[in-house]
Amino acid sequence: MRENGVWPVVAVVAVGGAIGASARYGASLIWPTVPGAFPTTTLLVNVIGCAVMGAFMVILAEVRTPHRLLRPFFGTGVLGGFTTFSTYALDIERLVDAGHARTGLAYLGLTLLAALAAVWSAAWATRRLFLARRA
Repeated sequence: MRENGVWPVVAVVAVGGAIGASARYGASLIWPTVPGAFPTTTLLVNVIGCAVMGAFMVILAEVRTPHRLLRPFFGTGVLGGFTTFSTYALDIERLVDAGHARTGLAYLGLTLLAALAAVWSAAWATRRLFLARRA
């Protein structure tokens, strides 16, 4: 990467991050979470982002040799901007502070399990799809 410079990588991560964060913001406008309610939109955004990341990593690692800027643009930028585990942590704090500790604990566990399941199942499905196409 040094021979080609770091600034193109920084630029594509920034552009991708702006796209991903804008998509997440759009999701929060379309499906706003009422204060004190279960943060369904954040949960869905994180699970969808993790599923896309699982499929994307299989494609990059096992199917195609990508352009050197694709991974930083889409993986780090777009998906990094789209998913929001900082909001997830803040949502848990808000739920607990509002007296909904059980809901916060459920959200904590559900997000973790759903995100891991999304990465694993999307990677598995993508791998199976491309193996079937090669056969």
